[in-house]
Amino acid sequence: MDKLRAMQTFVAIVEQGSLTGAARALGSSLPATVRTLAALEEALGVRLLNRTTRRHSLTEEGRAYLARCRDILSAVDDAERGLQDQRSEVSGKLAVTASVLFGQMYIAPAVTRFLQAHPKVSCRLVLLDRVVNLLEEGIDVGIRIGTLDDSGLVAQQLGEVRRVVVASPDWLARHGAPQQLDDLARANCIRFFGNGRNGWLFADRGRERRVVISGSLECNHGQPAVDACLAGLGLGQFLSYQIAPHLAAGRLQEVLQPYALPPQPINLVYPHAGLLPNRVRAFVAWIRQEVQLGAA
Repeated sequence: MDKLRAMQTFVAIVEQGSLTGAARALGSSLPATVRTLAALEEALGVRLLNRTTRRHSLTEEGRAYLARCRDILSAVDDAERGLQDQRSEVSGKLAVTASVLFGQMYIAPAVTRFLQAHPKVSCRLVLLDRVVNLLEEGIDVGIRIGTLDDSGLVAQQLGEVRRVVVASPDWLARHGAPQQLDDLARANCIRFFGNGRNGWLFADRGRERRVVISGSLECNHGQPAVDACLAGLGLGQFLSYQIAPHLAAGRLQEVLQPYALPPQPINLVYPHAGLLPNRVRAFVAWIRQEVQLGAA
């Protein structure tokens, strides 16, 4: 059995959603695809897919094996294409998406430098504070913050961020720093609307706790809320990348650190590990080098 071909077949079945779709994508026959999957499962000694007449679903072993297969196939593809890329110029149209503030702070400058280095590439940069369906909206690469729900995407972690509560030194001098979560009920808190959340999230005695807050300002984007905190209006809860320069400079100070949730990943995502256009592969490598964030 050709193990790499078997891995490709298994990944194709998952990504295409059916044996028939995988056979079509691989240019193979349905019986050959069925035989390859059966031989792979027999060689591994585990069932990778639960199969019914209408649908297929990954087993726990299949989910773990899928991730390893994608890593291996991607590494093989990288090795082969690395030689080809040395002889081919990066060109064509690229589409990239990220959230608004993260895109403004980190992705847009990196895209500009990428286009300067590769003048035959053009880019459509889409900054939206919602999850974009890459395939449906014609996006090559996305940058997402938080746990990924779509197992059909290839993900590479760029870093991680934390939720932090901050205020200006002036506000803290006038009102004092909150020591307990219940202290937030008496504080002027800068709120967000339109994100589906009601309140701020914390870790309290090993559990996630949502604290309802109130205040004199509501924003639907991060930068006005950051500006309001800098001006001494009240407390704000942000992702650490949003206020990292202000924390470093002392313009904002973090409070309630013992109640902070664990860090969240920042992932670079794209639909398929193999057969990436040269421009997409070059951009993925560029962003991984340009954007590397720890949970400040």
